[in-house]
Amino acid sequence: MAELKALIFDVDGTLADTERYAHLVAFNQAFEEHQLDWHWSEELYGDLLKVTGGKERMNYYLDTYRPDYQRPANLQDFIATLHKAKTKHYNELVATGKIPLRPGVKRLIQEAREAGIRLAIATTTTFENVTTLLKTSLAPDSVDWFEVIGAGNVVPEKKPAADIYHYILKEMNLPAENCIAFEDSNNGIRASLGANLRTLITINGYTQDHDFTGAALVVDQLGEPDQPFKIIAGKASDASYANIDLVKRLMQ
Repeated sequence: MAELKALIFDVDGTLADTERYAHLVAFNQAFEEHQLDWHWSEELYGDLLKVTGGKERMNYYLDTYRPDYQRPANLQDFIATLHKAKTKHYNELVATGKIPLRPGVKRLIQEAREAGIRLAIATTTTFENVTTLLKTSLAPDSVDWFEVIGAGNVVPEKKPAADIYHYILKEMNLPAENCIAFEDSNNGIRASLGANLRTLITINGYTQDHDFTGAALVVDQLGEPDQPFKIIAGKASDASYANIDLVKRLMQ
């Protein structure tokens, strides 16, 4: 059995349900601010989530749903401007403290710290988005708890490419066999498995029907002692919530 030395967390949908309650809201606020007739419903956003990265998502939306839109000559500059506005709205929303962490996240992170297990973040969202969520929903000093925060455009290719996980492992100087990834989507697990990482999946409303073949365990949430998780796939022995002991067993 490989020794567990690090937990590597995705952010959106994994640490918190930010896609539905923060990113989607912020996108629509940015569109309204720029007087666009674009509006993304929750259902539409579920399809757009097939594409990772906010700017990439907007380009996909135009190509797929709005071929009628009269594109400016400097389209990518305009997309970048929209994305900057969206990031501003996202951070303002998250800073209100109204986006809680998903069940079990804070407890598991605290258990890892007490056990001397290292922590890292692997995400496609921006560094600013990550730090705002951590400071507001986890703890004011929690950014410092994570040895590496791989975010935004720190690597050439975003998930489902494995680049971000290769980056994290290199920065931490750890082999994949000593780490476990926490993801919530098909794009996420494709990235983590591409780096040979064992992966624990917590599904959400947008990803419940995704293919998670290869996951060590798939549950509806990490759970709490008084709020057990539901096992979707895999085995958790007699565990009813994710703790460090369960994670270590998944390393076998």
